[in-house]
This record gives sequence, structure tokens and C-alpha cells, in this order.
Amino acid sequence: MSFDRRGLLVLVSALLVVACGRLDEESAGDEDESPPVPVEVAKPTRGDIHAVYSGTAPIEAFSEADVVAKVAGEVRAIEVEEGDTVARGQILARLDGDRLRLELNETKARLEKLRRDFARNGDLRSKGLVSAGDFEKIKYDMEALEAAYNLARLELDYTSIRAPIDGVVSERFIKVGNTLAVNDPVFTVTGLDPLVAYLHAPEREFSNIRPGQPAALQIDALGGPPVAASVTRVSPVVDPVSGTFKITIEISDPDRRIKPGMFARIGIVYDSRADRLQIPRSALVEDLGETSAYVVVDGIAVRKRVEVGYSNRGQVEILGGIDADDDVIVIGQAGLKPDAAVKIINSETSHADNPALAESGTTAASGGGSATTD
Repeated sequence: MSFDRRGLLVLVSALLVVACGRLDEESAGDEDESPPVPVEVAKPTRGDIHAVYSGTAPIEAFSEADVVAKVAGEVRAIEVEEGDTVARGQILARLDGDRLRLELNETKARLEKLRRDFARNGDLRSKGLVSAGDFEKIKYDMEALEAAYNLARLELDYTSIRAPIDGVVSERFIKVGNTLAVNDPVFTVTGLDPLVAYLHAPEREFSNIRPGQPAALQIDALGGPPVAASVTRVSPVVDPVSGTFKITIEISDPDRRIKPGMFARIGIVYDSRADRLQIPRSALVEDLGETSAYVVVDGIAVRKRVEVGYSNRGQVEILGGIDADDDVIVIGQAGLKPDAAVKIINSETSHADNPALAESGTTAASGGGSATTD
């Protein structure tokens, strides 16, 4: 009886082994018959590509002046309002000048009398009737009174508050009837031509940025295409605390659509390469420090290691590893395994079906970061 039981156990174990083997073979067969991965492909394109340093900065006025009262007085009239365009020397407001006008008239009368005395004593001096000391004293008194007269005339002129620069009245601090003391703020005049933006770039970019290089500003508040600008100044020193240097971007805006305080994303083009092979940057796969891309060869995804150059406007320059006639996988490559079966689902493999590939990067990009050579 015990022998029969042992034999039965051996028979059951053998049947289980055979069944497991069949299951493994069926599973392997299922894996071999897994459906192809759907992908979209596109041909590499050729075009110009630019190396761009990108950053963000607020837009500022290059010139701005706080206008203050140079003499005390009551505000009698305001000639401009906020938003008005003014020229240098234009009258912005008028103060009460009655007291200063009376003082000026008094000084003028005294000066005219002293000038007549000086002329009369000049005749007497030529005849030897007035001593040299007395004549010199009258001359000095006349010169001192002329200086006092000029000062009184200047203070009276200061009752007409004038614009110190060309620009736009950005703030008004006074009302008619206010009594002002010396140095009280009256207006702020902001110059809108040119406008500037200041970028602080890391020192590794110092050798790339030079005055005269073109730049483009993307201003979200305005929308539309980028605004053309240029680098006008590059600081010759690097801040040892932050490790950055200052770049001055100058913007000309004759239509005055751009306002100081607006936020801009700035791209500075510091190098260009013509007729370069390019693919979308999104097609690249980064793994353990190696950059590669998938191409389709006879329905199989082949992973190729690529050498890349400049990156701009979502495109990346290909220096090696991919040919112009390769079908590069641009959608579906995430998680794709090498030598996996794939199915191309877009009808054509030309870049005409992929607007992202039609971009050749012919203008400066704006955004965070800098274009580098990998």
C-alpha cells in the first residue's frame, strides 16, 4: 500500500512539471506575439540654428527724473497731467511768485541807481576828483548787487517748474493750492526712449556675450512676435558674491507699446550655424549620461547614440549618429525598448506632417536657460 502511494505521488509530480512547462511555453509565445508599439516618425530637417543665452528681467526706463520744488510757494497752476509727453524745459506747473517778483524789482532799482553812480564817478575819477579807493568801492558794490539781481531773477524763474528731461509724466504729487517747501517732490518724468533691461549672466557666459549682439524679447503682457533689441553694454567685471556679470539690453519702441515694469523673457544670439541637420529635442532619450534617439529600420526601433550641438526653439543640432534619411521616432519613444517592434501611425515621414520639425530655429528663442554645445 505504501509503495502505491509513493508511485502515485511521483506520477502527480511528473504531470505538474509537464503542465508548468507547457504554461511557460505558452507565456513565451504570448510575449513573442506582443503587438507592435505605435509611434510617429519624421525625417530630420536642415536649417539655420542659433546659440542663444536666455534669461528673464523686468524692463526699465533708461532715464528717469524726480522733479522737486527749487523755491517755496503756493501752487497756482498745473500745466500737465500723468501720461502727457513733455520736452526738456517745458513748464509743468507754476508757483506763486509775487514776493520774489517784488524783491527782484527792488534789487533792479537799486542796481540801476548804483550803475548811474558808477558812471558819474567814472567821469570824476578821470578828472582826479574821486580817489581810487572810493571808485573801486563803488565798483565792487555794483558787482555784488548785479549778482544779487541775477539770483533774484533765477529764483523767480524757479516758480515755473520745468521738465529736466524728455519723457512722459509718470507721477504727479501736487494739487492746485498746495504750499510747497524747497525740495518737495512735484512730478516724476520717465524717459521711454530707449528702454533697457538688465540681465545678470553667470561668468561662464562672459566670453560669449559682446556689445552689438542681437537679442529678442518675448513680453507676455503684449503677446505677439518677439521684440527686436540689442546688447549695448557688458560689464567688464564679475560680481564675486553672485558670480555674475551685468548685460544691458537696449530696446527701441517708437510705438510705445512697452511700458517700464513689464516682464520680459530675453534671448541673446551669440552664435549661428547655417544649414545644419536638426531633430526635435523631445525625440532625444537621456540615459546614464548618454544621449540617443530611436530610428525605425524594417519595423524595428533601433536605438542610436547621437552627438548634439546647439539647441534652439525645440530643435537640436545633430553632429553625428543620425542621417538625413533616417525615420526618427518623435512620439512614442518614451519607455521604448531597443529592437522592439513598432508601427508607424502617421501617414508620411516628412517634416511637413510635423510642425515642430518645420521650425528651423531662424530666430532667437526666449525662455529660461542657455543654449550650449553638448
